[in-house]
Amino acid sequence: MATGSSKKAVYAAIGGNLAIAISKFVAAAFTGSSAMISEGVHSLVDTGNGGLLLLGLNRSKRPPDDIHPFGHGKELYFWTLIVAIMIFAIGGGISAYEGVTHILHPRPIESAVWSYSVLGLAMVFEGASLGAAWREFSRVKGRRGFWRTIHESKDPTIYTVIFEDAAALTGLAVALVGIFLTEQTANPVYDGSASVVIGLLLASVAVYLANESKGLLIGEGADKQTLSEVRRLAESDEAVERARRPLTMYFGPHTVLLTLEIQFNPTIAARDIEGVIDRIEKKIRNRFPDIKHILIEAESITALERNSSAR
Repeated sequence: MATGSSKKAVYAAIGGNLAIAISKFVAAAFTGSSAMISEGVHSLVDTGNGGLLLLGLNRSKRPPDDIHPFGHGKELYFWTLIVAIMIFAIGGGISAYEGVTHILHPRPIESAVWSYSVLGLAMVFEGASLGAAWREFSRVKGRRGFWRTIHESKDPTIYTVIFEDAAALTGLAVALVGIFLTEQTANPVYDGSASVVIGLLLASVAVYLANESKGLLIGEGADKQTLSEVRRLAESDEAVERARRPLTMYFGPHTVLLTLEIQFNPTIAARDIEGVIDRIEKKIRNRFPDIKHILIEAESITALERNSSAR
């Protein structure tokens, strides 16, 4: 997924979440609703998370240096993990705490019309943000399934926004139900319970995002189809007898390291090996532009040199 597309979705999410957060806190001040406070915290956290995703995107584009020879692409995965932690600790934790407090020390809701108005407005903003993120996500999803695309994606930016916005819309619906039931029954427990449900929802989303980020940070490789195609490209060269053990690792959404063991045809002179390797690397890069670093181990160079000396 292009970085420009990722940034577009993140900017849309930041703008929408900031406006929503302000309106929710205003409504909470007028109504005293626990669910509205939780929703305000949720939107505020989402706004900050958008800033962290932008930070990760910008820092991940820094060029390689002596300490980071493969670049800084994994910065994006690190900051995505921080986003997940913030959703869990701040969004989920504060929402659940506020809900439990409201259940133990209930307060009646006043001027519920404020809450209904803000929740309706928030749904419009969140829906627009989710729509923008979904359009960018659909460009790379193609015919693949939703969960498969997320699992295979090495750019966590947009699917993080999608999960945040989807959780936000669900949370808004929960808050709306909680406030409605509280207003109809005069029982503030429903409002507090809605806040707890919102907290659990955010915690679940955070755990899933953290797990995806963990895999990327540890070092995920390319899929089996890509590895098979790499071998085919290498073995299509007449100088290659066999290519094996293609190993890959993502150092960023568009930066892949590839190592490959190649057994060359014994009739190829050792002095020609370098040209063959250059040819293979060019084929692989033309087919997979994200493979930026290629390390090829020639299995039979020593044997070839011995044979050349004997002749």
